[in-house]
Amino acid sequence: METESEVAMSESKSRPVHEIRFGSVKAVIWKNQTANGHMFNVTAARIYKDNGDWKESSGFGTDDLLVLAKALHDAFAWIHAQRAAEGTKAA
Repeated sequence: METESEVAMSESKSRPVHEIRFGSVKAVIWKNQTANGHMFNVTAARIYKDNGDWKESSGFGTDDLLVLAKALHDAFAWIHAQRAAEGTKAA
């Protein structure tokens, strides 16, 4: 049986807190609870359509790299704005 904190952790892991998207490139921000408070993680993906189904890849082509860098920069800025609003230090 899961404890209350394990349930809260699994719920916070199940949905991103923010998503930044430029065309087919996206950066997804996750907030996870730890023993030392919460932390943010970022995943990046390229979205594409394969036989009518939407899929994601962690591979990026040359033309995606600057767009990916912009998405990651914006994710960095968003996380630090959240921390500033909460009054917490960057980890």
